[in-house]
Amino acid sequence: MTAYAIGHLQEAAPHPEIAEYIERISGTFEPYGGRFLVHATRHEAKEGSWPGHVVVIGFPGIAEARAWWDSPAYQEIAPLRTRHIDGDIILVPGVPEGYDPAGTAKVMREALPAE
Repeated sequence: MTAYAIGHLQEAAPHPEIAEYIERISGTFEPYGGRFLVHATRHEAKEGSWPGHVVVIGFPGIAEARAWWDSPAYQEIAPLRTRHIDGDIILVPGVPEGYDPAGTAKVMREALPAE
C-alpha cells in the first residue's frame, strides 16, 4: 500500500545549504522507490491558514518510507534543511485500493452512545 512523506515547511531565506539539500534529496529516496509528488509548487489554502510550502514524496509502502527517513544517506543531509527551515514532517500510509469511507463511518456510528 502506498505511503507518503508529507512536509509542511515554513518560509526561509535562500541559503547554500538548502540548495545542496534539494540537490541531494532525490538520491536519498530513489533507492526506496520514492519520488516527488509535490515539490516547489504553489498551493491554495481552502480552509484555515497554511503558510509556507508543501512537499509530498510517495513510496511503495510505509516500510520504504521509514527506511528512507532512517537511512544514513538522508540523515546525513537532513541538517542542511533543519538548520534553516522550520517545519513538520509526517510519514503516513495511504488507503488500500478500493477503500470505501462508508466503513469508517459505520464503525464511528457503532461507537456512538445509544439514543
